[in-house]
Amino acid sequence: MTLADLNWLSAADAVQALREGSISAQMLTEACLARVRAVDDKVHAWAFLDPEHALAQARALDERRRQGAPVGPLHGLPVGIKDIIDTADMPTEDGTVLHAGRRPSADAAVVAMLRCAGAVIFGKTVTTELATYAPGKTRNPHNERHTPGGSSSGSAAAVAAGMVPLALGTQTNGSVIRPAAFCGVVGFKPTHGLVPRTGILRQSRALDTVGVMARSVADVACITECIAGYDAGDADTRPIARPPFVRIANDEPPLAPRLTFIRTPVWDRADAETVAAFEELAAHLGDRIEQHTLPAALGQAWDWQRTIMETDIASSMAAEYEHGAERLSQSLRQQIERGRRALAVDYLHALAQIPRLNQGFDEVFDRVDAIVTPAAPGTAPAGLDATGDPAFCTLWTLCGMPAITLPLLTGANGLPIGVQLVGKRGDDARLLRTARWLVTYLSGV
Repeated sequence: MTLADLNWLSAADAVQALREGSISAQMLTEACLARVRAVDDKVHAWAFLDPEHALAQARALDERRRQGAPVGPLHGLPVGIKDIIDTADMPTEDGTVLHAGRRPSADAAVVAMLRCAGAVIFGKTVTTELATYAPGKTRNPHNERHTPGGSSSGSAAAVAAGMVPLALGTQTNGSVIRPAAFCGVVGFKPTHGLVPRTGILRQSRALDTVGVMARSVADVACITECIAGYDAGDADTRPIARPPFVRIANDEPPLAPRLTFIRTPVWDRADAETVAAFEELAAHLGDRIEQHTLPAALGQAWDWQRTIMETDIASSMAAEYEHGAERLSQSLRQQIERGRRALAVDYLHALAQIPRLNQGFDEVFDRVDAIVTPAAPGTAPAGLDATGDPAFCTLWTLCGMPAITLPLLTGANGLPIGVQLVGKRGDDARLLRTARWLVTYLSGV
């Protein structure tokens, strides 16, 4: 690989090269900036990017290494940060004119963790409006006439286009998995509460989850191990030992994993190409995968998720609605207005279903290691006025289960189709191990 191609290094390979001294943090950052200059006028992945500030961080990290000081596990790696995640040294404008010029006074907990791990906080990636449905300026790197998905649009596009090896996103419905699938990268939404959300725009405490975009499962493990943990500012995190994600993800499973291909009550939203692709995938996996269709009655789960999300959005964004409703998109105003009309009894009933759903799925995970399901109805839709249907993520986000999408399939139009694996709540490292096994297994088929 030439110096001009350093931006395409996986995170794991870049970490190794940096440790060996064959490249420097400045070299890697310069390669990523060169790629931004080459392609971002078409992709539009960045809401804020100061090249000199990124290089200054890289030079400081190189100097730290030269002085023999300890370095972190992500030393010198450029990371894109979704523009709803606070950064003390960069603006965080949340994808809305109502927050234009906003300068946080402190880093979000995850940004502080990344800095401690030695990452270069490269810039702020484009989000949809307040991380909801109204698109930003980002285009799909595979075809600029197609959506990159949302709401973590810029993060997915930046990794897919080779501008950074890693990026952070968030998910309240399908905002990590869907754009990762549309852009053809690996996207990981951890168990709810694994990664602290302190200093991040809140939509819904019950649903919001920090996720990551990367080029491989190994890369996902690298960054997740650095950002998982307890933070007193997030009551849904717990003071427990951090799982060794890198070691477990790279281990061979003691037994070949068992999978189940699940058709959810929204299966009829999958396009014909996706249906055929997943039938073929199941055939390739043979006796390693069982097939299951969830009962139609479970379709209520999509209503429960919407009730929770919109009620919480109405509360979290009350100030924006009260003082700037006319500056919000119609779709966001409608979500807020539906949330303001929601009954407390319906909201509490919806919340009460989360542990019940997880208890039901525990019986599934007694038999299998992971659920296989599409990440989205199909490839990224044409057009830039919407971000695609999140329905294939909704149930798993409601349950707070970990999910990962792998770019294993391709549509007839040349765009990626994501294969989503879902694991038991709290079983994140095992899910990554199963995902890595699946990639390896299919590469040999």
